[in-house]
Parts: sequence; C-alpha cells; structure tokens
Amino acid sequence: MKETGFPRADAENDFLRARRGQVLSRLSTWLRREPDDVNIMLPFHEVVEALGYLGEHRIGLRVIKLESIVGTVDRSRDFDRRFRPTSARVRERWERLALAARRGEEIPPIEVYRVGELHFIIDGHHRVSVAIAQGLSTIEAMVTVVRTKLDPGGIRHRGDLIVKDYRRLFLERVPLTGHARASVIVSDPWDYAKLGEHVEAWGFRLMQDEGKFCDRASVAQRWFEEEFVPVVGMLRQAGLIGDRTDAEAYMWVAAERYRLIRTHRWDDEVIEKLRSRQS
Repeated sequence: MKETGFPRADAENDFLRARRGQVLSRLSTWLRREPDDVNIMLPFHEVVEALGYLGEHRIGLRVIKLESIVGTVDRSRDFDRRFRPTSARVRERWERLALAARRGEEIPPIEVYRVGELHFIIDGHHRVSVAIAQGLSTIEAMVTVVRTKLDPGGIRHRGDLIVKDYRRLFLERVPLTGHARASVIVSDPWDYAKLGEHVEAWGFRLMQDEGKFCDRASVAQRWFEEEFVPVVGMLRQAGLIGDRTDAEAYMWVAAERYRLIRTHRWDDEVIEKLRSRQS
C-alpha cells in the first residue's frame, strides 16, 4: 500500500495492513493443518523452566534485531508470533505509536530478556509491532541477559520446549559434560526418560560388580566412555546406525540385545544376532 503523505492516514493504513496479514497468516496455517503453536509467541517462563534457570544480569541499552524477538513475559494474546495485531482491541494505542514514529518523535526503548540469541519482551509489544509493520529491522532495547543450563538453540515453537525440558531432566540424572553431553541426543522427548533409567541401571550393575559407590557424575562419564562410545563404534562398523542418532541406535540395540539374548554383554556374537534380526 502506497503512503499518502499524511502521517495519520498512513498510521491507520499501517494497522490495517498488519491486521490483514495476521488474518491471512492464520487462515494459511489452518489450511496447511499446521500445529496451533506456530503463530503463538513463546512464553518466557516456560522457556526458562525448560532450559533450567541459572541467573541473570542487566547489560543496559542495546540495539537488537527485531527478528530475534520471539516471545513475551506476560503471555500477551494481542499479537501473534510476528507481532501482528490479533484483534482491533489494540488499534487506538497502536495507531498513536505509529503516528508518533512517522512524525519522528522519540520512542522510548523496549525492555527485554535475552536468552542465548533470543529475546523476550517485558515491555514494548506495541512498539515492536509498529516497528515491524513500518519495515524496520532493529530496535533499541534495555536488555537483561538470562543464563540457562541448556542452550536455547533449536527452539522455534512452543512444542520444542518439551524436548528441552526432558533433556534438562535427563542431564540432571545423567550429568554428562563437554563432548559427551553434546553426543547424546534423541528426537523423541520420552526417550530421554528411558535412557536415563537405562544409564541408572547400568550404574547400579557397575557398583554391584566393583563393590563400591559411584556418584552420578562418575556413572555418567564411565557409561559414556566404557559403554556408549564402544557400542556406537561397533554399530557403525556393522551398519546398524541407519537414520537414527547415535543415542537412538544405542537404545534400540540395547533393548533388542536384552530381549533376544538376555545378556548385558557386548561382543561380535551379539552384534551378528542383532544384524540378522534387523534383516
């Protein structure tokens, strides 16, 4: 839509264009049968709970990319994931801010939490919505950095939080670090619970065999070095990984091994029986 040259009329058109975009996006999502959460802003508190809160500190005024703002603190339903108005309820305030921006008036910075590279609005939903509608790419913000146990990478929709939450719980039960931590990945969040139980059982047998207590960190490290890495290596040589992650392949053969052979050992005979079972 071309600008009229009259700031008030252009501000009104900004709002109408943003509302139209939101309605069309919602219709498109319904027609494609996409999950309901693809157009919902990520709730800050659910994200931090899933990742594990460690602490926070304020770093002050920064210029941030609008595309990095993915969520909100107050679960606002007035805007969708792309900060387009979801109803006419916000129109008066929205157009007032749009008019001020078009007249070049000073707009105060928004306030956000930063988690990794993502930002969550504490205050300033309308200002972000107006800035996006007017084609801006950045905005000034007062930033508070929040540190979490897990990296927020990979979070796009609300449903992604389930995987993060189960992974956080798994790593509390099996406190892997460094390369080991990065290597043990599964796609189904329920598999983290199953794998956690498996590692704990492995640790229990280890303590029985050695007749001494091992803490969780020691069990986790020894399981990774003495069980996971060698087994995954054998599975790679035998061509049994397939399209699974290493951890998913390990879980599958560990379950099959015990179900078919009733043993906890690993050797060539076990691998051959598993290979013949797969074929």
